[in-house]
Amino acid sequence: MEDLDSARNLPGSAADILRTLEQLGLHWDGEVSYQSRDLSRYAHALDELTRAGLTFECTCSRRELGALDEAGYPGTCRNLAPRGGPAAMRFRVDLSARVAFDDEIQGRCDYALASLSDVIVRRRDGVYAYQLAVVIDDALQGITKVVRGADLLSSTPWQLALQRALGLPAPRYAHVPVIVEPDGAKLAKSRRSVGVSSDSAAATLLQTLALLRLAPPPELAAQTPATILDWATRHWRPERLQGIRTLPLPG
Repeated sequence: MEDLDSARNLPGSAADILRTLEQLGLHWDGEVSYQSRDLSRYAHALDELTRAGLTFECTCSRRELGALDEAGYPGTCRNLAPRGGPAAMRFRVDLSARVAFDDEIQGRCDYALASLSDVIVRRRDGVYAYQLAVVIDDALQGITKVVRGADLLSSTPWQLALQRALGLPAPRYAHVPVIVEPDGAKLAKSRRSVGVSSDSAAATLLQTLALLRLAPPPELAAQTPATILDWATRHWRPERLQGIRTLPLPG
C-alpha cells in the first residue's frame, strides 16, 4: 500500500481499496505491506546511494524551477555544495548513459538519462519519493513482473538506473494503456472519474475487459467475478494492445 504521503491519505481509503479488490475477485499473496510502517528500508537505500556519491541536495522550489516538471530538471544544484535549509535529495544519474528495456506491451523502449535528468528520491518535506520506494519494495517482495499504466512508462528508466546502482534485480515490465477522456484528457482529472461500485463488480470487470480489447461474451454478465476473471485469464491477448498508450473511454 503506497501511503508514504500522509498528508494525502484519506482515512479509510486503504481499507476501501482492499475491500473493492476482494469484491472484484482480485486477491493477493501474503500480508499487505504498508510503506509507512517501515521507513528504515528507504533510509538504508538512500544512505547507500549517498555513500556512493550518487545523490545531492536540491534546494530549488517549484517556483524557482518555473514550469519545468521532474523530467526537465536543469541540474541547478547538481554541482553545488549544500546550502542549508529545506532540501530535496536527488539521484545523480549518469548523463552519458542510456537505459533500454523490452516492455511486454509497449515494445522496445530506449531513453537517454540526460533527457530525464536527476530524479527526486526524498522530497523537501522528508517524504521518500515514489521512484525510490517502489524500487525497494519490488526487491524486498521478490517482484519479477510489474504491470501498470503506460503513464508510468517514463519512470521505468529511473527505476532501472536505481536498481543498477543499488545492485538489485530488475523485474520485467508491461505497461498497459491508460483510460482517458475522448479528448485525451486524464480520466482521473475529469468529472466522470468515479469510484468503483461494489454493487456492479461483474459490470465493472466486463467494461474493463472490453477496453482491453478482449470482447467478452454477453453471457458473462450473469457470472461471478471469479468466473469472469477465469475467462479473462484464458483469453488474455496482450498483442492486441501492442504500442497503445491510451484508450479513450466511450462517450
